[in-house]
Amino acid sequence: MSYTEPRKNTFAITTPLYYVNDLPHIGSAYTTIAADVVARFERLRGFSVLMITGTDEHGQKIQRTAQAAGRSPQEHCDKIVAGFESLWEKLNINYDRFSRTTNPRHEAIVREFFQRVWDNGDIYLGQQTGWYCVSCEEFKEERDLLDDRRCPLHPNREAEWRDEQNYFFRLSKYQPELERLYQERPEFIQPESRRNEVLAFVQRGLQDFSVSRVNMDWGFPVPQDPNHTLYVWFDALLGYVTALVDPDEEPTLENALSKWWPIDIHLIGKDILRFHAVYWPAMLMSAGVSVPDCVFGHGFLTKDGQKISKTLGNTIDPFQLVERYGSDAVRYYFLKEIELGRDGDFNETRFINTLNADLANDLGNLLNRTLGMAKKYCEGQVPNVSADRIPDENPLKASGLTLGDRAARAYDSLAFSHACEEILALVRDCNKYIDDRAPWKLYKQGEQQAVEEVLYAVLESARLAAYLLSPLIPNISTAIYQQLGYKIDFNDQSAIATAAKFTTHANWGTLSAKQPLSPPKPVFARLELPETLSSSQKDKASV
Repeated sequence: MSYTEPRKNTFAITTPLYYVNDLPHIGSAYTTIAADVVARFERLRGFSVLMITGTDEHGQKIQRTAQAAGRSPQEHCDKIVAGFESLWEKLNINYDRFSRTTNPRHEAIVREFFQRVWDNGDIYLGQQTGWYCVSCEEFKEERDLLDDRRCPLHPNREAEWRDEQNYFFRLSKYQPELERLYQERPEFIQPESRRNEVLAFVQRGLQDFSVSRVNMDWGFPVPQDPNHTLYVWFDALLGYVTALVDPDEEPTLENALSKWWPIDIHLIGKDILRFHAVYWPAMLMSAGVSVPDCVFGHGFLTKDGQKISKTLGNTIDPFQLVERYGSDAVRYYFLKEIELGRDGDFNETRFINTLNADLANDLGNLLNRTLGMAKKYCEGQVPNVSADRIPDENPLKASGLTLGDRAARAYDSLAFSHACEEILALVRDCNKYIDDRAPWKLYKQGEQQAVEEVLYAVLESARLAAYLLSPLIPNISTAIYQQLGYKIDFNDQSAIATAAKFTTHANWGTLSAKQPLSPPKPVFARLELPETLSSSQKDKASV
């Protein structure tokens, strides 16, 4: 995609359809926050945006989990789905569609798609023999298993031996087409490290994969043979397509693909990269459907430098985290401190120190002190200064004039941490500029015009920073904008593109002279270290 030359006026992004074996974890939250930030940014730019999230609800693992809890599979799914919806609300996720694979409308899409692949001769009956990981819902090659034939992703569970008749998809047939796709469109798989993983896997030679199971009734039956149940991944991937159908339209592939397809970005964890970057495009090719624009596989999270695991007892409860610190704090830390695409670490002390430094000290104090001076020196209004009157060599204006383009390029490439650094650099420059220019001294010397120019430059730079950070911290940005005299809520996505057009608000010099300002109030309260952290943990994180 290009910031300056967008290819179309619609934009669609998906999270994975999360497996409902348990309540959402911090990794699910991380992916969904990132997708929401992308969607919010594209809405700012005036695109018609569709953000899809949802749940994958079929398969043997779900059936067993429900049985163990004494519930029906559907009851289990409904309970877990409510947890996802609750967390997304707490994290201020503005998704457009929540796709559930147990929805009857989804079955209609699956049947039509499967029929296309069947008619193309790409489904056949064969014998599946091998080691099966129930947690992955996937057969594993023995060379990919750990000692004692345990799955690398689920080392606490042994793979199960299976010898059964399954229907297979002719993945091997599409190896040449896939290799051509990767060569002609190197941006299809991102970042480059993920692309290299896929290329290495495909070069080993692709094998046909099973698309059905027997002796399992929690799922859709194979249309041509009801004794078989469709394999969860063949069913689940199509949940993206089902979500494209407007609620009042008939669930057909034609309707699904008419407006939003191809998906611009599938944002996923790297553990499901193979399904999205190899199996999924091959299935689409078989059905005569174009492939998505991009599959972006982000890294894993650790806590205090260790792998997150229930066994180690170091899990991060996203519900507790957002309850304790608020949605903007959680959103900001994970996308500013962790480069999307790389593995990243969560440490609570560093979390607090980062937020206090960036949002309470640099951004919050800047706004507070400048609004206070505007009240004292400019009658509580934006100084009576035209942006054109500020010299181009003014350090804040010089940086601000190009910041919108620089931030947009960073957002476009999902480089959120880089976008934050670019924006915060202007904020820090503002604090230094105030200290250097000392408007309180200028005021005492009777240099009112110089005072107003200083305060205008700082207030306008703070506004620009808040606008460009609004996809990450919409509540704080709204508070800043409203203190600057705007009636804009960055959570009102239906109005934001018209109320705060990117072509205007992403440029330095938008603030109107003599616009009434609201009394200064803290936009982000300083956070305190929880008493539960030991002294050694605090010291370690401060190093």
